Parts: sequence; C-alpha cells; structure tokens
Amino acid sequence: MQYIVAGAGPAGVVACETIRKLSPDASITLIGAEPEPPYSRMAIPYLLSEKIAEQGTHLRKTEGYYEQLNIKRLQQRISGIDASAKQLKLDNGESPDFDRLLLATGAIPINPPIPGVDLEGVRHCWTLEDAREIAARAKSGSSVVLMGAGFIGCIILESLVKRGVSLTVVERGDRMVPRMMDDTAGNMLKQWCVDRGVRVLTSHSVTSIEAGEPLSVVLDSGESLSADLVISATGVRSNIDYLQDSGIETDQGILVNGYLQTSHPAVYAAGDVAQGRDFSTGEFTVQAIQPTAVEHGRVAATNMVQDNTLEHQGSLNMNVLDTLGLISTSFGQWMGVTGGDSVCIVDRERYKYLNLQFKDDVLVGISSLGHTENIGVARGLIRGKVSLGQWKGRLQKNPERLMEAWLACSVGVA
Repeated sequence: MQYIVAGAGPAGVVACETIRKLSPDASITLIGAEPEPPYSRMAIPYLLSEKIAEQGTHLRKTEGYYEQLNIKRLQQRISGIDASAKQLKLDNGESPDFDRLLLATGAIPINPPIPGVDLEGVRHCWTLEDAREIAARAKSGSSVVLMGAGFIGCIILESLVKRGVSLTVVERGDRMVPRMMDDTAGNMLKQWCVDRGVRVLTSHSVTSIEAGEPLSVVLDSGESLSADLVISATGVRSNIDYLQDSGIETDQGILVNGYLQTSHPAVYAAGDVAQGRDFSTGEFTVQAIQPTAVEHGRVAATNMVQDNTLEHQGSLNMNVLDTLGLISTSFGQWMGVTGGDSVCIVDRERYKYLNLQFKDDVLVGISSLGHTENIGVARGLIRGKVSLGQWKGRLQKNPERLMEAWLACSVGVA
C-alpha cells in the first residue's frame, strides 16, 4: 500500500507516525514544499526571541528520525491532483501514484489589498525564511509596524518587544484578538501592552506602504509611520488553490466527512486545510490551530489504514496566549450561545478577567485574562459536557470555584 502525505507540518508528521504504527510494511512518502525539516510555525516566535535555535523549531529532533521509520521525504510543491488516476502532480514534473493520500497542506497568509504590501522590508511571519529576514531587520531600536493584533499577531508581538524594537501595532478591529476576546477583555489586553511601551492603534487600518529607507506606512487617519520593517499578520486561509479541477470538493477548506475523508474515497484531509467537525457546534469549519492539526492527523491516518473505523468527534476551539507575561485563554463557545447564561468578573487594576458561558446547566465556553489556575479544569468540563446541576448557580456566584465544580460533578467528590 502506497501512502502519500502532502504537507510536512504537525498534521502530516503525526499522520506518518500513525500509519507506520498501524502498518509496519507500508510505503510512506511525506511531501513538504519548504527546504526545511518539518517544523512547527508556533515555535517561530521563540526563535525570534532567541529562546531556541532553529533546530528547536523542528517537530522531531532526533537525527535520522524519518529514515528510522522508513518514511521517504520529498521537498517539492504540489501543483495539482488527478484524483481519478490517483496521482499527485509536483512542480518538478513528477506524478507519484498513491493508494491513499492525505492532504495536510495547511494554511497560507493573506496579503491585505493595499499598495506596497509586496515591497522589500514587508514580511509575513509564517516560515523559517520569514523569521530569518525579520531577525535581520528587527534590531534593538529599529522601528517595526505590525499589521494585525489577532492570535498570530499577538504571538509575534512578544518576540518583537524582546528584541528591543520600537513597535506599533495597527488593528482594524476595535480590540485586540477579536476572535478570542470580547470588547472588555480585548481592550484590557491592549492597555496591558500600552503600559509596556507598545503603541496599539485599534480601529485603524493601513492604506498604503511607500518605498524608502525607512518605509512609510500610511494609515486611514492620515498619519504616516516610519518603519524599518513591516510585518503583515492579517490572517490566513486554507491552502487549496492547487485543487482546481481535481474533483476534490472545497469550501473555506477541503470538505470532509466524519472520518476526515474527502469527496474522493482515497483522499483524506487534515489540519488547517480541512473543514472538519467543531466539537461544540457539530458544524464543519476550519480550525487553524495546532492541537486540531495533531488530532486530525491521527484520526485521518487511522481511517486511511483501517477503512474508516474511527469517527472524529470534533475539535474543541481553544486558544492560549502569553502576551508580555499576561496569559489569555478561550475555549469552546466563549462568545456564548443563544438562550444561554453567563457570568463575568473583572478586575481591571490587576488585569484579571473571567467569563463563563453556559447552555442549560453545562459549561460551553470560557475566556480569561490573568487566570492560570484551573483553566484546564474548565476545558475538561466543556469537553465532557458535564451536567453541573446546583454547581451552575454556585459558579454564577463565584466563577473561580471551577475545581470544586469539577470534583463534585466529574469525580464525585463533594
């Protein structure tokens, strides 16, 4: 049996390992487009802040790891798929055959439609090559403009501050991380950053970037910012362009069923490119986070080998950020549900925020700032769909009693 895994990120690597475990004699080929060993994009900020070397970003650090598992690696870009013929098309002209194919080609950054976004000195922070360029330009005292204060932007933000740059963040939304924080928490996070020397301009957008040394970043307010480096972190989308005319059905990502199987029975999809089941809603959406990619890789690979024996129950939406020492989290339906109940406690002076969301007597979502204790317990309550009974009322009176609620309702300790 010939298995091909297209995409050398977390989903692809875990898939290869799972296939090898279940099928010791199978032929496995892992294809990645970048001239690097398989690595984690989430480790790039640690590289920029010099906490790790480049090898520290690698998903598997043992020398000869893939060779030991008899996993063949190809560093090529996919240009297309002939699903009916069970063939991949590669940029080098080769067309390898497959019996089962996993598409784990991830996401690609979105370029905002503004003049000058392709100028030298404007980068995404998405690849190791991007990181090398950013490290060369983001020297102590240099001026950096970061476009976007979403999840990716906030991860990058900390590493830039640690490099000693003069940083301005420009965010179109009215708060930071709008996809994981409400107005109160998002603006508390903004104030935290401002207090630590970062200029954060929410409800602003860049209208153009003009060439020069330094670059000139023009805002919709008319203000012009000088920048030695501009980083674009304005979002990503699933990498599906190569699937045109392939017969594989796509929407926001690749459409899959509960087994992560695509519209072609021999082709599966996983990770940021797959429109998989959401645990909380049951709907099929793209969740571009590493835990989902790892889970997808394991489930899809199992079904490729064992003919759809493991149904994916859905990935829980979850985000954890450390922004200049302030921990923020969101799990599940943190924004609440129609007809649900909620409770929120706020301590602005201490940068503490905790918001719990309920549907009937079940905790369905949480968002927090400055709370690190028992957040994992909240995740367990959400994932377990635990009936809280009288503990719902107790949590509404004091949301910090999460551990007690868990012990009483899940473990049976009064």
